[in-house]
Amino acid sequence: MKELIKTIVQPLVDHPEEVNVTEDSDDRNVTYLLSVNKEDMGKVIGKQGRVIKAIRTVVYAAGTGHNKRIHLEINE
Repeated sequence: MKELIKTIVQPLVDHPEEVNVTEDSDDRNVTYLLSVNKEDMGKVIGKQGRVIKAIRTVVYAAGTGHNKRIHLEINE
């Protein structure tokens, strides 16, 4: 899943080498923390949050086979 997130985000940003995804999980939830360069933050969020919503939709759909809830957050 981390590779999927990186694959989606890296073409969107000016500093793809600074895209980092970390995973934090417990019994019921998996949280992915996405870190990008401050200059690229707006590109990842998009106007009115449309880009990050679309990324979350893809990640949530890809994670439906797992019996855990998946969350994607952006680290500031």
